[in-house]
Amino acid sequence: MKGKVLSFGELLLRISPSPAEKQPFTSYIGGAEVNTASALAQWGVPTAYFTALPDNFVSENIISHLQSFGIDTSAIKLFGDRQGIYYLAQGADLKSSVVYDRTGSSFANLTRGIIDWDAVLEGVCWLNMSAISPAINAAVADVCLEALEAASQKNITISIDLNYRSRLWKYGKEPIDIMPALVQYCDVIMGNIWAANTMLGITVEPNIPETFGKNEYLQLAHTSSVELVKKFPRCKHVGYTFRFDQDAQDVRYYSSLYSGGGQYSSSEYKTNKIVDRSGSGDCFMAGLIYGFYNQHPPQDIVNFATAAAFGKLHEKGDSTQMDVGSVKSIHQDQDSKVI
Repeated sequence: MKGKVLSFGELLLRISPSPAEKQPFTSYIGGAEVNTASALAQWGVPTAYFTALPDNFVSENIISHLQSFGIDTSAIKLFGDRQGIYYLAQGADLKSSVVYDRTGSSFANLTRGIIDWDAVLEGVCWLNMSAISPAINAAVADVCLEALEAASQKNITISIDLNYRSRLWKYGKEPIDIMPALVQYCDVIMGNIWAANTMLGITVEPNIPETFGKNEYLQLAHTSSVELVKKFPRCKHVGYTFRFDQDAQDVRYYSSLYSGGGQYSSSEYKTNKIVDRSGSGDCFMAGLIYGFYNQHPPQDIVNFATAAAFGKLHEKGDSTQMDVGSVKSIHQDQDSKVI
């Protein structure tokens, strides 16, 4: 595969309370798509990132930081007046403990017709985005559709992460009203069985017993993946993750990849400590893209993506600092434990 992988979505500044530090707050650069872009750039994939930022010195510093990773930022649109922010305690879960301050941000004020997609997609072979962007407001959802239409016309591979944020989707539409029209353009879909049900109407077994183990969940993933591909025939690959971490002393993580009509699964990773939940799924998406971009076998792809996602749980901040060798070491270490 030749060309750049372009990630499109809102960049956010993350503010986290730091009671044990000298400063009361710690800041990070965050956002699902920029996290994925950062990982891909560190793994040697030609990478670009597109968002909208206000034209000020803060944006200049953000752009300079992204460029230091080797990310092509030339398409970033300087537009509007506000930088989106979110607040999240260290190690907390984005699904339950996040506070957003992104209303009226530069990205949230995008509308169809503002972006020259021919210019943005120049030299791009893969477009990556997430379900967070269309959750912001109706206008941004329409911009996402515009991007997918433009990329599809250029035969660009498209991936989407079905990351569901219940604290968004506040503009009178449910995900099921918006997401199917976007997903129809996607070649690679990532998420989990519950997100696929909420966003795409894919069947999920009700009242799943707490006694279900890995094999039972993988069977549910297979059933869901087959239904998803049938409903969205452009989709060629479905990646599902499973993370169980309600008990901080018993964290389990594994994943499934449905590709070419076959299902491939990772080892089950276990830990008794999570440093930061944020960005783990973004690392999994980056792992999928990295594998497909380099034409790796499906089993190798799911192994690498899962190791990357699990490794990210042990890093502070939103973006990983792991290189390819570090990710492979995590997988090899895990593989040596499997009897």
